[in-house]
Amino acid sequence: MMPANTRSLKSQTLTIRDFTFQWGQRTYIMGILNATPDSFSGDGLVNEADMVAAALARAKRMLAEGADILDIGGESTRPGSAPVSADEELKRVIPIIRAIRAETDVVISIDTSKAIVAQAALAAGADMVNDVWGLRLDSDMAAVVAEAGVPIILMHNRSHPKHAAIDPTLGGRYVGIAYENLIEDVKRELAHSIHLAHQAGISDDKIILDPGLGFGKTVEQNLELIQHLGEIKAMGYPILLGASRKSFIGYTLNLPPDQRAEGTAATTVIGIDRGADIVRVHDVQINVRVARMTDAIVRRTSPISHG
Repeated sequence: MMPANTRSLKSQTLTIRDFTFQWGQRTYIMGILNATPDSFSGDGLVNEADMVAAALARAKRMLAEGADILDIGGESTRPGSAPVSADEELKRVIPIIRAIRAETDVVISIDTSKAIVAQAALAAGADMVNDVWGLRLDSDMAAVVAEAGVPIILMHNRSHPKHAAIDPTLGGRYVGIAYENLIEDVKRELAHSIHLAHQAGISDDKIILDPGLGFGKTVEQNLELIQHLGEIKAMGYPILLGASRKSFIGYTLNLPPDQRAEGTAATTVIGIDRGADIVRVHDVQINVRVARMTDAIVRRTSPISHG
């Protein structure tokens, strides 16, 4: 049974390699691999003695736990984080992508807003681009994605360092972010990213939208955005929800990043109910189980037997 809000999508499927995403049939899980030393969640791999080996081991564990996509990033986007050069980003992500691609056929996403990094990552074996600035930061990104013919995740983002507030225990959050109308403003700015994609020749079936939880939104605005996710879904594209361990969960529950699994699970449940097609998470196993149970209720999927 396909939810009504899925039948209105501009495309019902997306095929990458031998894997077909059938939107509305179930929720897909994107596992996060941070090739950074300063990830807000404390799971960055750069400080590992052998970063590539550590990344490959973590990737295999995520796949065993049920991840459908691996999202690899080499630059922290937490509030207050320092920019990373393209050379440094490439040094971090390319060896990991090559190692994972050599041993698995999993769908790999490159989490970057730099066209040169995206191009090199795709050449190394990545399959799609996750751009947290929705094609608005690097003017060459849209052309790179279009030429490669790969999917693009367009995220909404109003992040600015002057609005970042840092707590030593709970981490960074954004304060004082003004929207005339949160949902309508997010929709309008995502529509601009879609326009940039269309201008470059990226087709609708290759576009996934991300409302950008945690990126230039206050705690209250993040919660409101999840509640009204269906209005973003009504734009006609699959939705990726990236709430995992984020500070709005920490500030809501007064918990540090390593104690936000339950809060993240709650966002997965509500997100799926409101129309999310992909959830991007650090803790794959728990969110796979939560998503399967929620799908059985919301999407009426048949229970999966694991023997």
